[in-house]
Amino acid sequence: MLEKIKNAVLESSKIMLEAEHIAETIQDKGGHANFVTEYDTRVQKDIFERLQKILPEAKFMGEEEENFTYTDKGYLFVIDPIDGTTNFIKNYQASCISVGLLKDGEPVLGVVYNPYRKEMFTAEKGKGAYLNDRQIHVSKEPLSNGVILFGTSPYYEELWKDAFELGYYYFTKGLDIRRSGSAAIDLCDIACGRAELYFELKLSPWDYTAGALIVQEAGGQIIGADEKKLQFAKQQGVFAFGSGISIEDIKFRFND
Repeated sequence: MLEKIKNAVLESSKIMLEAEHIAETIQDKGGHANFVTEYDTRVQKDIFERLQKILPEAKFMGEEEENFTYTDKGYLFVIDPIDGTTNFIKNYQASCISVGLLKDGEPVLGVVYNPYRKEMFTAEKGKGAYLNDRQIHVSKEPLSNGVILFGTSPYYEELWKDAFELGYYYFTKGLDIRRSGSAAIDLCDIACGRAELYFELKLSPWDYTAGALIVQEAGGQIIGADEKKLQFAKQQGVFAFGSGISIEDIKFRFND
């Protein structure tokens, strides 16, 4: 099934690569820099149709649905058709398709594909994590020798100050910080050891469902920014980190 899903994602990604006049298709979803393009919708429709043929009994939850429904019974695909939409609009080439599969509420499969770099990250529960079919592992470096990735939660103005203050805190504790604009890509960069810590204070399940399993199967940890177990039914911030960092190293809020 994983190979079939990978092929489905590869086929759907052609819509991204062949996109033209993207700026002419933008719609504002409300909030700061919260956009959707015609191509987000087209990719989601295409990937839904392909995945339904692979696993007909599965339900679907995708970012570009007006009414999405979570269920912890049976199979549920959780999909972000283009994670990093602002990057996509700007041709920044840091955008991806993210497909997570839950079974009875727990992640069992994850696929994240950045077609611009031709990087396909995959994981199956209990079977490890892979980049283009080569097994990957998280970094063993401590925070002091780490690169920190973070998201600014741009849609939620009330979190901007907290995000940047926390980013500054981690900047003083590690080597440097990075901001890609795609949570799914950042999580995969943690999984393959390119960076040691990632955080964002508010995300939606389609941002992290696939990436969470990839991080865990690569030997890393991921936890909610509310210091609770990661869940997939509603929005939650996340912290993900390599094996050289312990939970005791994590500062969840700047003013603790």
